[in-house]
Order: sequence, then C-alpha cells, then structure tokens
Amino acid sequence: MAKVKVKFVCTECGTESPKWMGKCPGCNAWSTMVEETESVVKAPVGRTEANRTKEKARSIIDIESGREPRILTGLEELNRVLGGGLVPGSLLLVGGDPGIGKSTLLLQTASKLAAQGLKVLYVSGEESVRQTKLRADRLGALSDNLFVLCETNLDHVEEAIADVGPDFLVIDSIQTVYRPDVQSAPGSVAQVRECTAHFMRISKGNGVATVLVGHVTKEGAIAGPRLLEHMVDCVLYFEGERHHTYRLLRAVKNRFGSTNEIGIFDMTEDGLREVANPSELFLSERPTGVSGSTVVASMEGTRPVLVELQALVTPTHFPSPRRMTSGIDNQRVSLVVAVLEKRMGMFFQNQDSYVNVAGGIKLDEPATDLAAAVSLASSFKDLPTRPFDVVFGEVGLTGEVRAVSRAEQRVKEAHKLGFKRVILPETSMKGWQPPAGIQVIGVRTVAEALKAALE
Repeated sequence: MAKVKVKFVCTECGTESPKWMGKCPGCNAWSTMVEETESVVKAPVGRTEANRTKEKARSIIDIESGREPRILTGLEELNRVLGGGLVPGSLLLVGGDPGIGKSTLLLQTASKLAAQGLKVLYVSGEESVRQTKLRADRLGALSDNLFVLCETNLDHVEEAIADVGPDFLVIDSIQTVYRPDVQSAPGSVAQVRECTAHFMRISKGNGVATVLVGHVTKEGAIAGPRLLEHMVDCVLYFEGERHHTYRLLRAVKNRFGSTNEIGIFDMTEDGLREVANPSELFLSERPTGVSGSTVVASMEGTRPVLVELQALVTPTHFPSPRRMTSGIDNQRVSLVVAVLEKRMGMFFQNQDSYVNVAGGIKLDEPATDLAAAVSLASSFKDLPTRPFDVVFGEVGLTGEVRAVSRAEQRVKEAHKLGFKRVILPETSMKGWQPPAGIQVIGVRTVAEALKAALE
C-alpha cells in the first residue's frame, strides 16, 4: 500500500517543510505554509530511475542550430509580445485580474488559428460548453477546427488531447484542473504544480503550443508557487483599468523573445480590437492651453509611445505635504521635486503635488523625469506648456539632464503625430539626424529645459 506523507509547502516560493512554521524559511513570508498530503509508492523491482534509458550528453558544437519555427496567431499585438509568434511545443502562462479579458483574448486567438487550418482544443474548467459557445457567437469565433471541452479531470483532458491531436491547446484555468492520484484539493500547491508539469510533458513531447490561464492574488501575482513561473517558457500578464476600455498584454518572462514588448488592445462589444497606434489613443483627450500638462515619449520595448503626463501643485494646510502619483514611480517624483527645490529654488514644502499619467498607463523608465519636472514647474508657476512640445530625459540629483536610449525613435514618433518641438538631453543627439519639419532642442540642465518649455 502507498504510504501517506504529510508536509507543509509555501504558497509563495514552494519551499517544503516537515512541520508548520509561521514564517517561510525560503522567502521569509508570513502565514504562507499550507498542509499537503502525498502518497509515496515504492518503484517496482527493475523499474528504478537508474535502469531507465537516458539521453546521452552531446557537445554543443555538434548540435544543429536554427531559428525556432513560429506560428502567426493572426493578432499582430500578440505576435509582437511573443517575439514573432507561437513556438510549437512551448508552454505559456497568462495571468490577469478576473474579468479583464483573458478568456476573450485566448478564444479570439484560438479562432484565428483554427481559421488557418490548425486544430485547436479549448478546455474550460470554469464554464460550460454552452457558455463558451455564447461567447464565441458574440466574438464571431466559430470554426470547424475549434474544439471545446468542459472538464477538470486531468486524465479525461489527456484523453481528449489524444483524440483531437491539437496544434494549439488552451487550459482555462490551471487552478481548476486536478490529478485524481494527488491527495489535494484542486487549486492547491500540489495540484497546480503536478498538473503544470504534466502539461509541460505533453507540450514538449507532442509539439503542442499550450496556454495555461492562471488566477492572480490580490497583490496581482499569479496564484500558486513561484515554481509555476519557472516551469513555463513564457509568462504574460493581461492588465488594464476597469474604468478604461484598453488592455495591455505584457511579457515578464519569454524564452523565445524580449520581455520589454507590450501589446495594446481595445475592449469592444465584439471582443478585443488591436490598437495599431497607441499614441493617438492616449493623446485623444489631451487639453491645450492649461498648466501642468506635458507630453512624454516613453519606450515600451521597441515601440515608442507618447502619453500625457499631468501635474497639479496646490497649497496645503497640513504640516506634511502630500506626494501622490498614478502610473509613475512615486520615488522618482519625490526625487524630481527635491531637485526643483534645491536647484531651481521652487518652494514645495507647503504644496501638495499630484502627478498622473493620463489614460491609466504605467511608465517605469527614467526618461519620464524631465517631463515630470516640466509639468510640476508648469503647475507651480501656473504657466501653460506649448501644445506641440514633447519632452523626455533623465534628471540627476545635481540638476543635470542625462541621456536616454532610442532618442531617434522617440523623435520620429513625435514627428509622425504632428508635434513641432522635442526637448531632450543634449548628449542623446549624437549619431543621428532629426527628420525635417521638427525642431530638436538639446538641454544639459533642468534650468535649460524649463526655460525652453515655459518661456
């Protein structure tokens, strides 16, 4: 008979312990150790791991090299994030908040792949086949090569995979699938780990591109141990604000491409629509002739995106002024405020400062420093900025403006959208020529940038 063993596993990092502990010894997280039971079965005589045939090691010189074949999904934004398309045999993990559109994105992708003649199996553990059909009717995602299955038992799912022989497999979601021989509830650490490992063997062994949908915690991370993200080839996060219709698909891990790319979609009644020019979307409601508004050119991977950066500086009656930000790092804004106080003589100690990236997008690169400084100074002095200016650059603690990468691409994007001037670091102007019809102003200090932008 199998021997039942009890252990405690951390839900954050997967550390195992024979006894319960309040603090995980692996990641130092509190109250994350959960009890699990597993059955230990002795291997039959003659069937040990040592007796099994193993692949022999080869010299890396003798291994043939070549580019991985790609399957175009029919969605250019998704292809961009994946690094050029799906790789056969790859295992992907997609996470996001409930109701953000993960199932809609994958059902549209499955439909476009099925329209190319590929066999697609969509396994849903949260919806019935009728509910999936209702969504497919609304999205127009109907094809003879798209097969739908409502099942949570891993053995039955494996039988369906063997019967259909899909080229693309979707598991929605991995937290609902369970292995009958694992003595844990569906969604537990043991079930999620074992089911993911099983799908990884199916994907690698049969060359099936597999997508796993993962639930997220209240902090926004994918539920389950971090080991889950290490097992897959690609981790994608589907993000977006509930009060806005657009959605961002961001890669945080990708073995077959860059992790800096993002895909932008617009949620409509008929499903997700690709946004070919996100700069026009984020600047469509920008006011003109008001103080505190600046357009910044940010890089998302290899794509330049122009967004509006707003600032509001107002007197406060409290001894400690507020520093609130939305869509931009609060620490970098505090750094910019300190530079304006020390180097420019602006008194912010009795002023509340609010900085917001319009549209809800998140910017995390230092090139937004100079635009934040211009917006804060514009609101502080109540002087409007020019409506056809674009600003970008990194600000140092001594008040200098430091160079940023891909300045040429940022300037070309501004020129394409009809902007007349670009204020950027002087050291970023070397090695390229700006396009005709746009003025490029190189600055070395914050004082020079404010003089060019506000006077």
